Amino acid sequence: MSSIDTLFRPFRLKSLSLANRIVMAPMTRSKSPGQVPGEDVAAYYGRRAAAGVGLILTEGTSPEHRSASNDANVPAFFGEASLKGWADVLNSVKAAGGHIMPQLWHQGIVRHQGKGPYPDAPSISPSGLARPDKIVGEPMTQRDIDDVIAGFAKSAGFAKAIGFDGVEIHGAHGYIIDQFFWEGTNRREDAYGGSIENRTRFAREIVAAVRQTTGPEFPILLRFSQWKQQDFVARLATNPSELERFLGPLTDAGVDMFHCSTRRFWEPEFPDSGSDLNLAGWTKKISGLPTITVGSVGLNEDFITAYRTKGAQTAGIDRLLDMLARGDFDLVAIGRALIANPDWPEKVGAGHFDRLVAYEPEALETLI
Repeated sequence: MSSIDTLFRPFRLKSLSLANRIVMAPMTRSKSPGQVPGEDVAAYYGRRAAAGVGLILTEGTSPEHRSASNDANVPAFFGEASLKGWADVLNSVKAAGGHIMPQLWHQGIVRHQGKGPYPDAPSISPSGLARPDKIVGEPMTQRDIDDVIAGFAKSAGFAKAIGFDGVEIHGAHGYIIDQFFWEGTNRREDAYGGSIENRTRFAREIVAAVRQTTGPEFPILLRFSQWKQQDFVARLATNPSELERFLGPLTDAGVDMFHCSTRRFWEPEFPDSGSDLNLAGWTKKISGLPTITVGSVGLNEDFITAYRTKGAQTAGIDRLLDMLARGDFDLVAIGRALIANPDWPEKVGAGHFDRLVAYEPEALETLI
């Protein structure tokens, strides 16, 4: 069994220097009326930074594009008031000695038409498909594609200008970037569709635009997943060779770190390969880049079944520590356990696992 000290080793990525391997996972809270994060949001993140979280990835925030979100209480990462709110969040985290990156999140066709802060804006997607068997709109035009790419780049530029430590691009869970990745929702016949390499083009162009806006030393993270909210068993890659074809173009485009979203971190990604590596492990092995693992860390229920509908009991992390010590991945993202236990790093670091409390959905209503 590996020592808990494994979790508290420092880590460095370009301009980012972390005291430990603990990451706060992005979790939607819908606690920013008018898309503006307030003092309570600053306190929420600041409290976790003060307790020793190495890197905070914010809840998903809307890049500068009117079709990005279906919820006016989800914070934006553009506009004077929203950016002022985020500057206050940053100050709270930095005052506590922490590091923080915004996650930029465009929902694409998952955003229901007529919803969100700009209800008149059309919902968009690569092929007008909400899922493989449901057409709900028209395919994005090249102008649509260019506008979304520009929105991501602008918001990433705002993050750098304010002083954030990097940016995470949300390319997982069936949202707009993942709608391009997944052949189930990408039926395009142009350069953005067809082969798995072509289906990464939209993401690659976003990464390139963000890089051009922010410079060479600003860390760019990309979150991706095999599963989709439209289909929990969907796969982008069914074997390591297909995963290599997916990761290679993204690595070449300038991604600095992959955040590999799984429902249960301990599950082997390709059992038939004879390896017990999870998705983050395979991604690191193939790409050579650092990775973040995530998925039910410290809990006994995955978030699909437990996030908003039922609770989850605490669970040990011995397996996680062994995988981390082996070098399968570099950082560990923790979600619901950090909502229930804002001081999770302090308790775990001191070996007080018996003082951790279970997660209950009601915790979502208690902001800090």
